Amino acid sequence: MLKDFLTIGSLTEDIVFFTPEGLLLDNRKDLLRQKLLAFEYGAKVNIKEYGHYFGGGASNTAVNLAKAGFRVTCLAQVGSDERGSGIIKNFKNFKVNTDNIIIDKKNDSGFSFILSNSQDRIIFVYRGSNDFLKIEKKHEELIRKHKWVYLTSLPDNYLSSLKNIFSFKNKIAWNPGLSQLSGGVQKIGKFLEKTDVFMVNKDEALELIKKSSEYSNKSDSFLNNAYNLVKILKSFGPDKIILTDGVRGAYFYDGENFYHQGIAKKQKKVDTTGVGDAFNSTVIGSLERFSGDYKKAMLLGVKNTASVVSKSGAQNGLLNFTKI
Repeated sequence: MLKDFLTIGSLTEDIVFFTPEGLLLDNRKDLLRQKLLAFEYGAKVNIKEYGHYFGGGASNTAVNLAKAGFRVTCLAQVGSDERGSGIIKNFKNFKVNTDNIIIDKKNDSGFSFILSNSQDRIIFVYRGSNDFLKIEKKHEELIRKHKWVYLTSLPDNYLSSLKNIFSFKNKIAWNPGLSQLSGGVQKIGKFLEKTDVFMVNKDEALELIKKSSEYSNKSDSFLNNAYNLVKILKSFGPDKIILTDGVRGAYFYDGENFYHQGIAKKQKKVDTTGVGDAFNSTVIGSLERFSGDYKKAMLLGVKNTASVVSKSGAQNGLLNFTKI
């Protein structure tokens, strides 16, 4: 009998510092860096509070899908250190299958240093053992045992792993990392054509599209339009597109239906870490649970996201379907 989801990607411990300081600067002249978070040069920045949490794309999505009642396995890599042990223990607390977590005896587990203010956050990532994850032929049986592969970021040498992941007829939801996006459609196009749901935020979409010669000369005003972005992404081959755009909400497009979902009104905002993972995996889980009802899926995604940003850490605010 098939299990529900296999998540693949990065695992981290997140060290989050919260500060009321910092200025959010408008930088719209640079399409790929439209907002900047700035601090006074040479100054000491007061930290209001801090916390240690667990994160990483494969971790956040696995925990969220497990809380939603799905049978979830994670295929990822940690170091043989205290941080790695904590990551595995966290999975077990949420009943995520850890039998296929690879223990890397040469490299430390990954961690993120996250600077968060009341508006947004900046994430500094040390990938550590995540950079040595390889999806190989020996993982064929594991992949075949799952209905969905939920794929997040991979190391720089990702092509051989993608070939193995996309060799089978699983449903694939893909939220790629920067390495995959920066390679452009020229490198990942053949995999996009086999992707069931492709999920990116606006900045990630622009990163991928600007690497395409066909669209590199399009005006900033054209590329800043969400409808234009999802149409371009759809032209690359995925069956469905989910595009998130911060406070502007999120968009769904399948070639026929274009749907916008606004964010929850009056939501308490403490920490935006993991908001994309929470939204995207809730939508994917909802599409599976509710027979492809994308409007319901997008609404549930927003409700879960509102809970996540109301608490510190990427996983503490996650809700199951009943609570949503």
